[in-house]
Amino acid sequence: MAQATVSLKPADEAPVIDKNIYGHFAEHLGRCIYDGLYVGEKSNIPNTEGVRNDIINALKELKIPNLRWPGGCFADTYHWKDGVGPQSERPTIVNTWWGNVTEDNSFGTHNFLNLCEELGAEPYLAGNVGSGEVQELADWVQYVNFDGISPMSDWRKENGRDKPWGVKYWGVGNEAWGCGGNMRVEYYADIYRKYATFMSDAGLEGGLYKIASGASNDDYHWTEVLMRDIPHNLLQGVALHHYSVIDWNAKGPSIGFSEEQYFKTMEQAWLMEELVTKHVEIMDKYDPKGKVDLIVDEWGGWYDVMEDTNPGFLFQQNTMRDAMIAGMTLNIFHNHARRVKMANLAQVVNVLQAVILTEGEKMILTPTYHVMKMYNVHQDAQLIPIELDTPDYEFNGEKLPAVNASASKDAEGKVHISLVNIDSKKSNTVSVDVSALKLKDFTAEILSSKTLEDHNTFESPEKIQLEKFKKFKLKKGTLEVELPPFSVVVLEGN
Repeated sequence: MAQATVSLKPADEAPVIDKNIYGHFAEHLGRCIYDGLYVGEKSNIPNTEGVRNDIINALKELKIPNLRWPGGCFADTYHWKDGVGPQSERPTIVNTWWGNVTEDNSFGTHNFLNLCEELGAEPYLAGNVGSGEVQELADWVQYVNFDGISPMSDWRKENGRDKPWGVKYWGVGNEAWGCGGNMRVEYYADIYRKYATFMSDAGLEGGLYKIASGASNDDYHWTEVLMRDIPHNLLQGVALHHYSVIDWNAKGPSIGFSEEQYFKTMEQAWLMEELVTKHVEIMDKYDPKGKVDLIVDEWGGWYDVMEDTNPGFLFQQNTMRDAMIAGMTLNIFHNHARRVKMANLAQVVNVLQAVILTEGEKMILTPTYHVMKMYNVHQDAQLIPIELDTPDYEFNGEKLPAVNASASKDAEGKVHISLVNIDSKKSNTVSVDVSALKLKDFTAEILSSKTLEDHNTFESPEKIQLEKFKKFKLKKGTLEVELPPFSVVVLEGN
């Protein structure tokens, strides 16, 4: 059993971990919206305005702070006006990005924003820049936000909503370097300036929060140009997308994977640390006061689809490997809380690293769900900086840090410490120096299982769930914690 050490270094100037780091993503993709979130009001499955009640309750329990919609790649083919008004009069759309299925637009702006209200979550709307026009996005802003007399606000009232929703977060396009238009960043920066200019703040206290379509992975030139060429009064956030993908041409299975595939997935997940660090360095160069935020609005594990499922639906299972991705990535975001102010796991239901899977009336919560639930104690808590010394997780001569960690102190004075051991075989003892905090009592939860491939199924929905954890001791200001292989632990101290 190897030894890791963590020292907590509380600092008055440490940033707050923004709750929006725990955001989610719902794209019109596969069974995320239709037959996932939305079953329609006539369904036998209990629902609220067509959205499954069991999913609503599960997301409330997760304390979901924001939800991004309608894409993704789909956003730049979506024309929002087709999704409002009487459902029987709405035109259909062919989802050319994801399976070429025909959708009836029955789930639209009112459905989504009412769902966000029900969840107590901030909506994050991704605007159509790729195939849309400036006026179309300007009209959408007015439709959902303006409380005065105007064509769009009058239309909203005709469609049954008197008061505006007050949508703060707006994405100006998505993946402009790829499915959003295959643009050069210099061209997109000018397009962004144009769109952002005509998105009115009218009726929204504090104004809109506009997010530029940011870099893929290590495209640092993209971030450089955005930060250099877009006036910062038009820019509140810059996006970053990174998936833990082994190889885009050979992603590997979501179950039945080898240790080599597991190690390479962990390697890609840990790359987030380097990506965030280097993109932030560029942002600091052009914005030393930190007024523009880094928004990691797509992240998670991406594997080959499950057998006998539509390849355009991106349905995969969710194992303990995904719990490792979630715990590690959230720790990284916490430790970079000065700049990382929002993140969106891809995706919320039935797609990629989903927190919820459905099959007819059945619903299960995945290991990723349980990690995000365990971690939500960090939302809006002050970061406690740490110093970490960890043994390595070694495989075939390659090495990764075996243990990663983060810590915070909430408004009630409770301290939470998150520890992840990604080693597939070895337990790791972690010595945590908490002497600077004068804590007397600790409780803890753990997510662990017998094998890395373990996952919840519709036949065994609670195979993996949170359990109380007692393999730790507090003595003279030091916590000694025994982390099993591939486990996630959150300790709470008073």
